[in-house]
Formats: sequence, structure tokens, C-alpha cells
Amino acid sequence: MRRASRIFTLPASNLIGHSSSSAGAVHKHSFTTLTLQQNRQNPQQQSFPGGFLKWGSLGFFRASSFATGFNPLKAKPLDSIIDVERVKDRSAEDIASAWDDFHLGRGHIGASMNAKLYHLLEHRAADCRYFVIPLWRGSGYTTMFAQVQMPHMIFTGLEDYKARGTQASPYFAVTYYNEFAESKDMVLIRGDVVLPSKLTDSEAKWLVETTQSFYLNDMRYKLVERFNKQTHDFEFKDVLQALEMPIL
Repeated sequence: MRRASRIFTLPASNLIGHSSSSAGAVHKHSFTTLTLQQNRQNPQQQSFPGGFLKWGSLGFFRASSFATGFNPLKAKPLDSIIDVERVKDRSAEDIASAWDDFHLGRGHIGASMNAKLYHLLEHRAADCRYFVIPLWRGSGYTTMFAQVQMPHMIFTGLEDYKARGTQASPYFAVTYYNEFAESKDMVLIRGDVVLPSKLTDSEAKWLVETTQSFYLNDMRYKLVERFNKQTHDFEFKDVLQALEMPIL
């Protein structure tokens, strides 16, 4: 961690609201809460893309009230985490390595991606903001619901969304920092596990990487488009097959 300590502006204990050991601290200081945009339309007009008729094996229904957008509140600005001025002369590899190391084991994930891929993700997410990802656990999977509104991704359990609609709590929130996109051809990624009881760090890392793959891979992105634009034709088993998971 000596390498990382020279470029990060806060000690480990101050990275997330002065405490990284408490789920409540992450919730309060990093994202405070997930403020989903309250739509004042009739509930029938708040339903999911494509009318949200029943499809696949998930049993959705037309009146489901899901968020049509969200405000992720005040994610930490990059210069409160990393000394931006000090790293200007560092290589992208050094910055990415220190960023990854610094976030290990803190209830957060650190990652990076090529700027060109980020712009593709941003472009596609503007057109298709929602998707579902099966997270394998033991002998089965739990389905996660993703809202992608760059530079943020929010994940929560699909069953929580079905039960609570816009009041569902986020499990995991991701922020993309593009300050080095032009100078280093790199975008830094920070993920905060808001509910550690629902999601481990390794599961969170897998979720963001897998969701990105569905937006960046041309074949997989067709499923994202179908989910958002041709809901009637969407089959959840196609997602399972793409991930080589058994159809239960």
C-alpha cells in the first residue's frame, strides 16, 4: 500500500465517510441513500420499458412501478480520493494499479477501463438503461436488476424491485471517473457495496464486469436492446445461455 498512499489524499479510515467497517457508514457518507426519481405520472405510465408485460421466467406484470431514472446523490469526487495533480505524470498502469490496490478489502471495488470502451458503454446505456443479471450462488442464482445511467450504475435485487418499486434499496452503486480519459486513455471505476449482507466484494466485482460485457459485446448487447425495446421477445434463458449457466 506504500505505492498507493502517495497518491491518495485520504487515509484508509477516511475514504468513505471516515469509516469503512460499517455498512451504515457506507450508506450515509458515500451515497447517503439511493434517491430514485419519483415519477408523478399515473402508476400505469410508470411501468417498465415496453409496457412490462409478463415475459420469460420472471413473471413481471404491467403495473410494476420501477424507477425511470435515478439521482445517485453525491458520489465522492475523484479529487477527494486521489491527488489528481500529483498523478498527472504517472503512467496509466501505475494509477490503475494503485487505484485497484487501494480499494481491496474495504467494502468497495476499484477497477479501470479503456476510454474508448467507456464511451461505447456511455453511448449504449443512453439508449438502454436497464438489464437483468443472474448472480450464481451455490446451486442456483439470484437475479439482479441494473440501472445504467452513466456515469453511474445501480444494482439491487430484482425481487426487491418487484416488491418495493422505487423504494427498493440499492445493494451496490458504481461511479465512473473520466478525468483521465483524454490524458491517459483511462477511466477509473469505483464501486460501493451498500448492503454487504446482500452482496460480497467479489460478487460486486463480477456484477459490474458482467454488466459491462453485455453492453460492450455486440452479440450480448442485442439482449440488452431486446430487454429495453422488444420486451415481449425477451427470454431470460438467453442471458443464462450467454453466461453458460444452467436453465433451472
